[in-house]
Amino acid sequence: MTVAPEKTDVKVQLRLADGWFTVCDLTLLIPGRGVAALLPDGNQAALFLDRAGRLYAVDNRDPFSGAAVLSRGLTGACQGRPFVASPLLKQRFDLESGQCLDDDSVRIATYEIRAA
Repeated sequence: MTVAPEKTDVKVQLRLADGWFTVCDLTLLIPGRGVAALLPDGNQAALFLDRAGRLYAVDNRDPFSGAAVLSRGLTGACQGRPFVASPLLKQRFDLESGQCLDDDSVRIATYEIRAA
């Protein structure tokens, strides 16, 4: 999802099983840097805003190490696919699909995200 940069009172929301969950103000997201969010079920999501204004949300847990660190990873693109690289073991995860770009057998959860 792409957001308009001029809006300052916009909330970032994730779709969970029981509806939309408000996470934070859009102004708290910095392009190229991740933010971790604690969800009602105790899990964590990693939220990203890219420089083009697109929002992404994935599971914050690195499936290779088990640590909740993906929000601290480096973002980039590979063949046009936006990714976050784990800060621990450097595996890259597609921010749209959750697919690991370095191991086809691994995938992380993604969340539908919006700015409203």
